[in-house]
Amino acid sequence: MPDRLRRTLLNRATTRRALLLGGTGAAVLAATPGTAGQRNPVLRVPNRVGTWAAPVTAQAPRTLFTLADHTVRQVIHTSVGGDQPRVRLSNEFGATPVPLGAVHLALRAGTGASSAIIPGTDRPLTFAGRPEAVIPAGGTLISDAADLIVPAGSDLVISLYLPERTEIATVTARALQTNRLVPGNRVAETDVDGKAFGRYIFLAGVDVRARRSTTAIVAFGDSITCGVHSQENANHRWPDLFAARLRGEGLDYGVLNVGISGNRVLTGPAGRTGKVGGNAFAGESGLRRFDRDVLAQPGASHVIVLHGVNDLGRKPSADVRELIDGHRELIARGHAAGLKMIGGTMLPFAGFAHFDNARNRKGRDTFNAWLRDAREYDAIIDFDRALRDPAAPHRLAAAYDSGDHLHPDDRGMAALAAAVPLDLFP
Repeated sequence: MPDRLRRTLLNRATTRRALLLGGTGAAVLAATPGTAGQRNPVLRVPNRVGTWAAPVTAQAPRTLFTLADHTVRQVIHTSVGGDQPRVRLSNEFGATPVPLGAVHLALRAGTGASSAIIPGTDRPLTFAGRPEAVIPAGGTLISDAADLIVPAGSDLVISLYLPERTEIATVTARALQTNRLVPGNRVAETDVDGKAFGRYIFLAGVDVRARRSTTAIVAFGDSITCGVHSQENANHRWPDLFAARLRGEGLDYGVLNVGISGNRVLTGPAGRTGKVGGNAFAGESGLRRFDRDVLAQPGASHVIVLHGVNDLGRKPSADVRELIDGHRELIARGHAAGLKMIGGTMLPFAGFAHFDNARNRKGRDTFNAWLRDAREYDAIIDFDRALRDPAAPHRLAAAYDSGDHLHPDDRGMAALAAAVPLDLFP
């Protein structure tokens, strides 16, 4: 990254921090209008909110591997800005603890497949004040807050050093980002040239300290939300593009993508790595993972649910009435947690060989009619109307089709992001 651009980025981040937080303390003393024109001090405590998330799954036996004396360097793309970031690590599906020799966080230099860091931004993370830590078997670990400013829409590099032989049992199967495996403890190096891989390992989320009013929108779904067939290393998943749209309108929301390719609402593989089959990558059912992937997200206020096509299309297929009942349960659980639940209509899939038959087309029509007419969700986003071919409503418009007739391409992802009404997020 050129020095001038690097200085501009850091200066903007510093300005944003001052605007967001009014300083480096844990609380902000703000003056607000009082009676007769007086100004009364009001204590405003900054809010912790998710800026990035990944939904974790078990590993299938054929993809299971171990690492020892290796650095895992991973790149993530933030949504909302803030400071004092914390990293959440997960060993949800591991049967043994994961020792960590060191974990570092930094702002990324470059674009695309780069995992280089901006000099001067590298921060060693601590856990209860210690640089070494253990992610418990079946559990999670949250770092202490780091002294770093995180600009909105920026990239972070998170490096984990695994000193001991470690089974990689908890992953996100599709990162759509080039990450690196490097021998030795290389967490503090500016750049590394290791083996490329396209997953996230033990990484579940990042939250920041932001303005008190800032909250997060969780995008909950399957491969379409995950971003499958969008350009890799470009952050063209529709939740990323939607987050950029919010920023462009001055709306301060985090957007957390917890879409899993192949995921279903009603059914899915359950159990730890080593005890699940080859479909582990598809993740636990939406109903089973909802608490972990949605309700537990820091600062969550809204959920956009675009989910269900795999329930209809994959075998054994679900009856559409069962799928609707599953969505009703998601709505009830979200409402019980105080979240605004927003439903997205199911995209067309004519021409996708595994899904396209009369039964599934009718199921999609029935599901979308329920969404539009029953109004059981707090609001509806008509993704179907935005991307379908007007002359053939059961088919994606050619301009948005990645070529498999199920997944949108980059233009389709942009159309999904543009279809979300911003007045849902005042």
